Amino acid sequence: MKVAVTSENGNGLNAPIVGHFGHAPVFTMVEIEDNKIIDVVSVENPFLQGHVPGQVPKFINEQGANGIITGGMGTRAVAFFEEFGIKVYSYSSGTVDDAVKMLIDGKLETGKASCGGGDHGR
Repeated sequence: MKVAVTSENGNGLNAPIVGHFGHAPVFTMVEIEDNKIIDVVSVENPFLQGHVPGQVPKFINEQGANGIITGGMGTRAVAFFEEFGIKVYSYSSGTVDDAVKMLIDGKLETGKASCGGGDHGR
């Protein structure tokens, strides 16, 4: 499994989680096999200054991810990710490492990443 985690910076597993997927400066791509992390790569968000609906899910899909962990996103964004077969996991605090450990332990819910509003034109 390869999962993208919305991150504040490129500090890999130590990067703090970002609360809204479209505002994440970095996506930390974490590859997991046999419940172990085997690879971590930080990828800058090319749509940080603005995106149209569907661009970020398409980009995450192009990175080979089949999951995304984020603090929040709207229902429309969840639908875009699901169209690509990408599961959406909700986790809103801590680090990438914290989130991935929760995922490995089966403690993250899917499809529940909700957005409390905010600037979607950013």
